[in-house]
Parts: sequence; C-alpha cells; structure tokens
Amino acid sequence: MRGYASILIKVLVTLYLSGLCVSQDFDFFYFVQQWPGSYCDTSKSCCYPTSGKPAADFGIHGLWPNYNDGTYPSNCDPNSPFNPREISDLTSSMRKNWPTLACPSGSGVDFWTHEWEKHGTCSESNLDQHGYFQAGLNLKQQLNLLQALTSAGIQPNGQSYSLSSIKDAIKEATGYTPWIECNTDTSGNSQLYQVYLCVDTSGSNLIECPVFPKGRKCGSEIEFPSF
Repeated sequence: MRGYASILIKVLVTLYLSGLCVSQDFDFFYFVQQWPGSYCDTSKSCCYPTSGKPAADFGIHGLWPNYNDGTYPSNCDPNSPFNPREISDLTSSMRKNWPTLACPSGSGVDFWTHEWEKHGTCSESNLDQHGYFQAGLNLKQQLNLLQALTSAGIQPNGQSYSLSSIKDAIKEATGYTPWIECNTDTSGNSQLYQVYLCVDTSGSNLIECPVFPKGRKCGSEIEFPSF
C-alpha cells in the first residue's frame, strides 16, 4: 500500500510539472507597435520618458505570446522577475525603440517589467529575458512602419486615410497582412493607434496571423495624427 501511494505521488507530481511546462507553450507572437501621437492626444494623455520626448516614430508596445484560438497565456513564471542587469547592453536601444508614455514619467523600467512578467515569461521555453527583448528590437529594426506608410503617401499630419490603404502599404512593405487597432482623440475621432504583425515562436520570422485580435476596430477612414 505504501509503495502504491509513493507511485501515485510521483505520478501526480509529474503531471503537475508537465502542466507547468504546457502552460508556457504558445503558437505565435503578436508584435505590436504603437504610434505615440495617438497615445498622447487621448483624454488620458501621456507623459514623456525621463530621457525626453521620443522620436516621431512607431515604438514597440510588446511581443506577446498567443494561441491559435485567440486566447493567450500570461504571468507564466513568478520565479522569473524582470532584472535590468540582464539587458544592460540593450538599455540605450530600449529607451529609443521601446519607450514608455505612461504617467508619471519614468525610465522605462516599470513598462519593461510589466512586458516581461506578463508576456515574456510565457515565452521562456524559447527565449530568455535578454533574448526576448533582443527579439523585439530586431523586429523593430526589420519593420519600418513609418517609412512604409510615408512611401505610400500616408503622412502623420492629422489627415484621414482609408483603412485599406494603410493595410495595403504595410503589407506591401512587409509581405504580411497587419491588424490595425484604433483609438479616439479628445474630439472622438478614430485614429491609427497600434499595428499588429505576427511572428513565429522563435521571435524572428514574420508569419501570416492565424487569428486577429478582438480589440478596438477601426472605421473605413481613420486619422494619422502628428506627434
């Protein structure tokens, strides 16, 4: 009887540990970039980082593991807190390309902590902390969204453009279909806020999105505000 109990305990522990591993599996990443002008001109407003106003360019919001059914894992490893020392060689590039616009003003550490602990820890089966943030920076360098749009005559000047033309310009430049998220300015106008592209589980290669988010959709015409 004692032997049977011992075996049962071992089986249960194995199943528990297997469940932990499965909880960190995922199918693809959303790589999300946001337009700072559309973050700052909402009723919530924004605060510039302590390093100063970011450039008038899309900034990284996050690299988010997702499942093909549209759900996503989060906060997968409480034993893996964000450690700024792990990305000390990336900090300068992070401040430029992954800046925080949340109030009060900050260095970016709180923002990066949130992104790693909520999303990054769910990709630990493939990427450690340094690899996770490096992957985001590499993708940003690979995907120049502002250039893709301006080359198509779509300028951040407060004018309205068709949603289809924005999608077409990004697909022409990247080879893949984006998902566009809008928000509203203080006057209630719909505007270009975030661009989602999908990436394989290595964090390196763009793929067609298996599923698009269910978040805030856009009208057929949206503004591209200045910053």
